[in-house]
Amino acid sequence: MKLLFKQRLFSWFDSYDIYNEQEETVFTVKGKLSWGHCLEICNSRGDHVGTVKEEVLSFLPRFALYIGGDYIGQIKKEFTFFKPVFTLDCKNWQINGDLFEWDYMVTDSMGQIIMQASKEIFRWTDTYTIDIAKPENTLLSLMIVLAIDAAKCSSGNG
Repeated sequence: MKLLFKQRLFSWFDSYDIYNEQEETVFTVKGKLSWGHCLEICNSRGDHVGTVKEEVLSFLPRFALYIGGDYIGQIKKEFTFFKPVFTLDCKNWQINGDLFEWDYMVTDSMGQIIMQASKEIFRWTDTYTIDIAKPENTLLSLMIVLAIDAAKCSSGNG
């Protein structure tokens, strides 16, 4: 399953539209006024399905993840010198990025690919292509990409 993640050009807060391969809107993401990033995810019917909320009192970027209203875990950026590495504490997944922070791969404990995300360059707004191996991992995969994009913005790399 592939998704196209596009940030809206004119918006006061972070705002994104997520499209499927048929160019249909699958999710919308709206930033809320808060201390740090707070991104609310709605499905195509407008139902709230998840939230990515930055935890601002930490040395490196860290985000709490909620499906519906239930806390499921967090994603945090690790201290590294070259390639960006994020950890996710609710699954035994490894998140690795490339040197330029444009491409990310998420694998499970057996090394199988969960999803790959690639940032498209030369666009007016942040745009990612997300390739997800299994449909049941769609929402969490989207939350990971949102957190990574927000972490890049927080550190001035976005």
